[in-house]
Amino acid sequence: MHTMSPSALALILLVLLASFSLLFRAFSPSESSRNFKKLPPGPRGMPIVGHLHMLGKLPHQTLAHLAKKYGPIMSIRLGSVRTIVVSSPRAAELFLKTHDNIFASRPKAQAPEIMSYGTKAMALQPYGPYWRNVRKLCVVHLLSASKIEQFKPVRTEEIGLLMNHLKMAAEKNEVVNVSKILVELLENLLYRLILGRGKNDDDDVKLKELVEEIVSLTGAFNISDYLPLLAPLDLQGLARRMRHLSKSMDIILENIIEEHEQQNRDHKSKDHKDFVDVLLSLLNQPMNEQDEHSEIIGRTHVKSILLDMVAAALETSATAIEWIFSEILKNTRIMKKLQDELKNIVGMDRMVNETDLSKLTYLDMVIKEGFRLHPVAPLLIPHESVEDVVLDGFYIPKKSRVLVNVWSIGRDRDVWGDNNEEFNPERFENDDIDINGLDFRLIPFGSGRRRCPGMQMGLLNLRLVIAQLVHCFDWVLPVGMVREELDMNEKFGLTVGRANNVFATPIYRLNC
Repeated sequence: MHTMSPSALALILLVLLASFSLLFRAFSPSESSRNFKKLPPGPRGMPIVGHLHMLGKLPHQTLAHLAKKYGPIMSIRLGSVRTIVVSSPRAAELFLKTHDNIFASRPKAQAPEIMSYGTKAMALQPYGPYWRNVRKLCVVHLLSASKIEQFKPVRTEEIGLLMNHLKMAAEKNEVVNVSKILVELLENLLYRLILGRGKNDDDDVKLKELVEEIVSLTGAFNISDYLPLLAPLDLQGLARRMRHLSKSMDIILENIIEEHEQQNRDHKSKDHKDFVDVLLSLLNQPMNEQDEHSEIIGRTHVKSILLDMVAAALETSATAIEWIFSEILKNTRIMKKLQDELKNIVGMDRMVNETDLSKLTYLDMVIKEGFRLHPVAPLLIPHESVEDVVLDGFYIPKKSRVLVNVWSIGRDRDVWGDNNEEFNPERFENDDIDINGLDFRLIPFGSGRRRCPGMQMGLLNLRLVIAQLVHCFDWVLPVGMVREELDMNEKFGLTVGRANNVFATPIYRLNC
């Protein structure tokens, strides 16, 4: 007896689903016929898949192109999921400020359910009391101003070690893989701030590799999220990979927790409690101290929150630094102007201190321009509406997914002019645009209730590392490479990094 292959079964199922969908649409009143429920405009989609087939390898660019035709509030259908794409500052303000209470939630997805212990962490957690409690815990014990100041010696030491490594490379006239050393720096900071120690064994290498793959799978367009009936077939094989990753990650996280528990049993002294210690001290307690009926913190909560913090710290900061450094490296005028500012304010006899950063106005302009052209999360993290709402004359149904295309907003010709594709920090010279989520022309960290809580720590690391790289060194591209032709292609995921690493040779320029 002949057995059908999984692909043949999937094709038959798709045909049956398509037939059912066409019959349903034929005997149901169309959305356009309900004049009080006018959806935002959008392109015509296909049965079943909607517009999934149109997204391509770089969805933020595809959606930006479509928005030029259909407008800054556009409606598409990703499988069975109604999706609203927001592509202008005014539209973003409507969703993230005016109606923030309606759009502050997150859609359910397969990736966090499988890999994040049933979404017990913060970033992808639906809006509600549990999310508020986890956010407060992370801010108070890791991301607050006092904690950022407490970790200053760690930052100074790790960045100093990197500068010494680059100084030795300069003495040998070596070409450096800048992308790699930036990731290693952020890894070292991460291990010391969150895990309380430096990298010291094979588990640490595996942790980085697993986190990279987890972030990649979380950012992938998973058919199972948009066509739930097909989820059991796992057509892309993503669920299988997620389960394998989850098991591997769980082993590493358990090892980290057991290591800390053993240190506590042995009463080993530490300079300060790290984040793992804090989480373990809260085990078996209510998430909210004022509410004894709130969820109790268990071991899976600890592991999920740790994974959330590790993934955020590893992926976002290194990617942002890499993009901005690439643009500086590509443009000698900007490099020279930034070095002149550093020379005038810091001098050539010492490295940059954190107290210098508030005086470096051109550095801030360079960083803003980097965020404008290269937002780390070009579609932010998806939002979801918790109720029906009419917004700007358009009906947005409950459970709609909302994608805020900050990549498109950063290239809006009406906002940024005809040179919107050019890296030009001077555009911020006489403009008071900030990046704290209050000015919707530039919201790389999001806005409203779901704004990134690690923004201040991330910005401090970014400013300090860029300042040191440019102040301590001149940079020369490898032989045969031309600055103007430096590859700036993107690689899509939950975060969008460079497709290829940056290589350059440092030339030491300080007198110390």
